[in-house]
Amino acid sequence: MLASIMNRPSYGDGAPIAAIATPLAESALSVVRAGGPGSVALAAKAFSRPEVLAAAPASSAVHGWLVGPGGERIDEVVAVVFRAPRSFTGEDTVEFMCHGGVATAKAALRALVGAGFREALPGEFSFRSFVNGKMDLTRAESIMELVGAKTDEARTRAVGRLAGALEREINEAKDLLVRALTATEILLDYSEDDGVGEDEAGILPDREAVEAAAVRLEALAAGYRVERLYRDGATVAVAGRPNAGKSSLFNRLVKEERSIVSDVPGTTRDWIEAWISIEGIPVRLVDTAGLRHADDPVERVGVERSRAMLDGADLTLYVVDGTTGLHPEDAAFLARHRKEALLPVWNKIDAGAFAPAEGFVGVSAETGDGVGELAAAIARSIAGPKTEAAGDSARGAGIASERQKGLVDRAIAAVGEALRRTDAGLALDLVAPELREAVDALGEITGEVSTEDILENMFGRFCVGK
Repeated sequence: MLASIMNRPSYGDGAPIAAIATPLAESALSVVRAGGPGSVALAAKAFSRPEVLAAAPASSAVHGWLVGPGGERIDEVVAVVFRAPRSFTGEDTVEFMCHGGVATAKAALRALVGAGFREALPGEFSFRSFVNGKMDLTRAESIMELVGAKTDEARTRAVGRLAGALEREINEAKDLLVRALTATEILLDYSEDDGVGEDEAGILPDREAVEAAAVRLEALAAGYRVERLYRDGATVAVAGRPNAGKSSLFNRLVKEERSIVSDVPGTTRDWIEAWISIEGIPVRLVDTAGLRHADDPVERVGVERSRAMLDGADLTLYVVDGTTGLHPEDAAFLARHRKEALLPVWNKIDAGAFAPAEGFVGVSAETGDGVGELAAAIARSIAGPKTEAAGDSARGAGIASERQKGLVDRAIAAVGEALRRTDAGLALDLVAPELREAVDALGEITGEVSTEDILENMFGRFCVGK
């Protein structure tokens, strides 16, 4: 056991690495990436034209065959060469464009390992890009946001962070604090020589910069909930009594026939889900079993599962059959659940329904009438009012990870404490450490201040090949 731990590769060992960079599936192309010091010459050992590949200039492509240790042909490929420092990682890199397919990609990776590369750890290419100064940690985190983006709006926000919007926002706030900290420490160092009195020495120099940084940081913290919503999405459950039109509404929102629609009560025995986009927000929409007392044991299990799903949902669309009106079971459900996590829907407004009860959104799942208004109401319920108040977050400058949020909160707390100590008339040597704590917290967001454990934990969540 100890030997296996000691032999485990390290993110910082600098060895030449290789990984499959595309999903293992049938496709037109697969990309196998190899990088590290001397990787072009090493990759040439697994190439049918080794001299040509080894001498290839930066940003050039070479056609040939990947070959195994015994010279057997693996696949006909195009090798794209990137020379340090002009590459994603800042190191020599070769990317092999192979024919798509699981067996082909795996065989290509084995050929490179046979030539002397080791298999890359999760996120190791991105880790090297960070270590070599090609990106900061906010950009690195945005890579995985892009991989997991479920809507175009989520992609746009992640792209903003990848382009450096968040890094710039953090650095601008940090620069304000560094300016104030520098002035404070100069005053502490030279106050006696310059004849500054005790009262004057206790006044925080460049307080305006500290307060401006606090405003920026508070705005970032305020936008976190919305940014996380676009990153992770929200679970919205469709509930109601049997035959209220839940499945029809689910299908209307999903824009395809995913859920069985029938006049027979209890048709939906378990919940069905689909990811959709509502005003750019990723929504996991769940159609649940009709809520009623069920004698059938299978239906009863479905109802129990549906109730458990509703308890964990961010929002419940409770559908009422508008042609029959509010049933006592409907009223009991609405009274029992939290109002902020509930959106009542009055369905079948096209079929001679009663007028919608107060607080309900009227729709026709059959014709689509009112569904646009329902979508807007869903977005307001899970995201709040229009998010312009979040400022630059809509352009990618918002914080979107728990790590970033925790560090921004830490910086806000330190800045607040520095201002409180100043207002209490405490000496500047008690104020300066709080400003330094805030600067360090912001440095951790971008990676200017980091530890090996933090980096390995973060990059270890990435895909292999990223």
